[in-house]
Amino acid sequence: MLLMSDIHVRSFSGAGLKPYLHSLAKLRAEVFRDSPYFEEPDIHRETEYLKKVASCKDSIAILIFDGTTLVGSAIGTPLSLEEAAVIKPFKDLELDIHTYYFLGESTLLKHYRGRGIGHHFFDARETHITHLQPFKHLCFCVQACCESPTHAHHEFVSLHDFWRKRGYVHHPELRCQLMRKKIDKTLPEEDQMSFWIKDL
Repeated sequence: MLLMSDIHVRSFSGAGLKPYLHSLAKLRAEVFRDSPYFEEPDIHRETEYLKKVASCKDSIAILIFDGTTLVGSAIGTPLSLEEAAVIKPFKDLELDIHTYYFLGESTLLKHYRGRGIGHHFFDARETHITHLQPFKHLCFCVQACCESPTHAHHEFVSLHDFWRKRGYVHHPELRCQLMRKKIDKTLPEEDQMSFWIKDL
């Protein structure tokens, strides 16, 4: 698919992602250094996560290329494949995790933002999920600080209207805590995350 001159979208399911594991891990680590995550780069952790994604036939990766250079990505996996902390709030509310499909972080280098690529990330993953069973819901989580229009540490750009227009509903009762190593911090810190859900 051609978005604009030299900018292309390609989709890979399961093992089709394997040739891109290293470059994708580097991209994710680079983007996560910036707001709102401010994470210390961890190529090993990203690579291990992506290997798990590539091991599942129902997973999908949407990759954005400028020519042959990888500049953006979006991951989708069954919720059951995610780490225990992400699954926990669903289990706590006795929700069937096997009916939920998880949309992982969208990562895009700054220069390519604001060009409508975010819609392609969602379009491709939503189309992918319509062919899979037994998923009945799409979900993703964002930092709870992003629920507020003000930020102490970085400029805030709300995506709430974008998500709502696509049919996602905020569920603040579904929250999880993810431990992340922050830049210039000695010990990992806890990120509070809340979920958005779209019923299929």
